[in-house]
Amino acid sequence: MTSPTTHALSWELVRQVPSLVEAKVEPEFIDFNGHMNVRYYLDKGAEGADQLCRAVGIDEAYRRDRRMGVFTAEHHLRYLSELQAGDAFSVHARVLDCSDKVTHLMAFLVDQARERLSCTVEIVLVHVGLDDRRPRPFPEDVAAGWDRLVHESRALPWDAPVCGSMGVRR
Repeated sequence: MTSPTTHALSWELVRQVPSLVEAKVEPEFIDFNGHMNVRYYLDKGAEGADQLCRAVGIDEAYRRDRRMGVFTAEHHLRYLSELQAGDAFSVHARVLDCSDKVTHLMAFLVDQARERLSCTVEIVLVHVGLDDRRPRPFPEDVAAGWDRLVHESRALPWDAPVCGSMGVRR
């Protein structure tokens, strides 16, 4: 398995991870510097994370019926190239690790026209009870879904370029 640095992570490698979001940089995403504002990089990375949560069964019905959900404990953004108004981009996300209560994942924002990585969004999610707001173990069906996604991610021929200061603590 190769361990690319973020700058060496190619568009071809990231495309091995399914695209979960396809979008275009809208005019309202642009900041005073003429590129997409930080909040939209985070928002789109979080949208990719939400798609992974939905894939394992954490959605509106889960929160309503089971009274559990996930909270973001940490996130780390790394910018590699600008996205500007009108640019088409995709969000690819993979699950890196999980424990009984915590999931570590990474989203990759890819500039489609220039075929390059624009940003990585690394996220740690904690499973909580929505009534007591305390960490809780994932139910068996959800844990199995996370395990499946971790297995798929580990089958890729490259390691995600994590920041190194966050993840699942054991």
